Amino acid sequence: MDRRQQTAAAAERYRQMARDRKELKRRQKAEGSQVVDTPERVRARAARLAQAGQLQPEALVAAISPGEPLEPHVLLERIIAATNDLQAVNFLTRGARAARTVARISHDRRGRLVPAGTGSLVGQRLLLTNNHVLPDVVTAEQAAAEFNWEIDLDDVTGTAATYRLDPQALFLTDEHLDYTLVAVRAGPDGRAPGQEFGWNRLIAQQGKIAMGEPVNVVGHPMGRLKEIAIRNNSLQTVLEEFLHYETDTEPGNSGSPVFNDQWEIVALHHSGVPRTDEQGNWLKRDGTRWRPQDGDDAIDWIANEGARVSVLLRHLAGRQLSDPERAVLAELGPHALSAEPLTAAAPGTRVDGAVVETPTRPEAAPAAAGSAGLAGRRAPFDGDTQLVFLHGRSQQGKDPQLLRGKWTAGLAKGLALAGLPAVDAADVWFPFYGDAFADSLAAREALALDPLDAELDPAEALAPRDPSTRSVYASLLEEAAERAGLPPGAGTEDEFLGGLVGKLQKQLSWLANRSGLDEVLIAAVFRDVAAYLDRDDIRQLVLDTVLQSVPTSGRVVLVSHSLGTVVAMDLLTRLPAQVETVQLVTAGSPLGMDTVFKRLLTGGPRRPDRVRDWLNAWCPADAVAIGCPLRDDWGDRLSEVITNNPKDRAHSIEEYLADGRVAAAVGAALGATRR
Repeated sequence: MDRRQQTAAAAERYRQMARDRKELKRRQKAEGSQVVDTPERVRARAARLAQAGQLQPEALVAAISPGEPLEPHVLLERIIAATNDLQAVNFLTRGARAARTVARISHDRRGRLVPAGTGSLVGQRLLLTNNHVLPDVVTAEQAAAEFNWEIDLDDVTGTAATYRLDPQALFLTDEHLDYTLVAVRAGPDGRAPGQEFGWNRLIAQQGKIAMGEPVNVVGHPMGRLKEIAIRNNSLQTVLEEFLHYETDTEPGNSGSPVFNDQWEIVALHHSGVPRTDEQGNWLKRDGTRWRPQDGDDAIDWIANEGARVSVLLRHLAGRQLSDPERAVLAELGPHALSAEPLTAAAPGTRVDGAVVETPTRPEAAPAAAGSAGLAGRRAPFDGDTQLVFLHGRSQQGKDPQLLRGKWTAGLAKGLALAGLPAVDAADVWFPFYGDAFADSLAAREALALDPLDAELDPAEALAPRDPSTRSVYASLLEEAAERAGLPPGAGTEDEFLGGLVGKLQKQLSWLANRSGLDEVLIAAVFRDVAAYLDRDDIRQLVLDTVLQSVPTSGRVVLVSHSLGTVVAMDLLTRLPAQVETVQLVTAGSPLGMDTVFKRLLTGGPRRPDRVRDWLNAWCPADAVAIGCPLRDDWGDRLSEVITNNPKDRAHSIEEYLADGRVAAAVGAALGATRR
């Protein structure tokens, strides 16, 4: 189909969804939230935000009105809406990073490049656009992708970087879903375009957006310099294969990536939706019938349509490919290729509104190419001791440099309280395993069960599918709940839960009530800890990734947080003999739990000999620090600090490091002197 035919099909689909849009507006008004969706999709969305660490404490406060009873999914809707309204400042920098991957697609007309649409990199050399932009191999061979066709901070037009396409290496297209995935040739310097401009990961996992949430579109409307639409936009309706959303786009936006507010691609934009009369005729802005000679600018565009990424990935998974083509397609990474083939769909199983077959679980795959972390420039304070920060879970997709800056800023507050000078962030080693861990976990657990099933409680929805890992997860919840005061061996019936939930959910709800943290967040933390402890391939991948960005000799101060404290204890058995750990700091650690320390590489609570001093910091309100203090299990050869983190930031590493006692231990080990 050409662009006009695609638009006509989009208009008909939009007309058929009129009742759904009306119901959306009614619910938005009745529930007082812009975000309203089915309980299943809301739960999946909340779970994904929790996994990514995006459920902000401020959103919890904003969503709750004293004395107002709310259904669980309505409360989550409000929290999701507030989270989108309370974006961190890195929303802009992450958006700029995502926008760098977007290129103008132009057709070569006798040596002159004529704009035809937009595309974006989804792999080092993989470009995604519309079928009606690049319908066949012949067209792709005569086309080019022009990156950097935009205005810089000084309003100067950049010099376009032009890359030719390589459809002989890979060219996959579909007329109905209106997508084309094509390989891109290397530039004159022999580098793939993704090495210069980066690429956006396509993610098969559900829960990337809910109805009423904002969408952001980056593209080249009418072939102009790159533009972005981030205002007055929201998802209106979810179809089996397409999304309808309000935002400002023009014909040149064909092939643009449609992002959520976490800058994950949720759809491939392919058409505007024109206003129509009862006979289906397109209308102009003055209400009269549109005719082709009027031009596209005269059309009254009322919405937009894009093909859902999850559907595209399932369609790609069902393609018959040669081995060389599969090797190129593998650049999408395990987070994308874990999708079940669309052609294998069977009735009866829901995934985000679409009917698909429950998939078999893929094995963990190597992480996609990405940053493994940052090396320190030199030892802080011009001394001889290096500083290493080791992060916890839910850091995937984040910029290691920004994360290192946040940790260093928290430490700077604590050092100031201790009368010590601040550490320069550039002098800190920051191993980054967030993407490697998330990708390997996603490859194993993607679509492992139906997280959208309204019958599932959070404890069950986030439980690992693998029986062995699930057993570890259950043990973690049970031990944590008992340590938080739940009577051992308590049955499934309980007055405060109404006797309507299973044992796992009872334990999770007890923890959430005692700590004040969100159930989904707690369940996601324990799921990830269980995966690391139980899966040797995941543990090895994480340790190998961390070892790429740590000192190989000399004195080291190792500061770790959350799951990172578990990784740190294993790492201490793998560091080269030339590394001397003069100070270990663990914060918000689950190392006091039997289920955890019995599965360490040390085989139990055995402090590695290479650790000279150990400080453990924990906050009583931190649900992850269950099992603290550690002395009962690990012995007296460590110091412990009880911090007073704000309840809504009880697990925050910045709050732990901002404690003057914690920072003083770090500063003293680094040789800092009072100012």
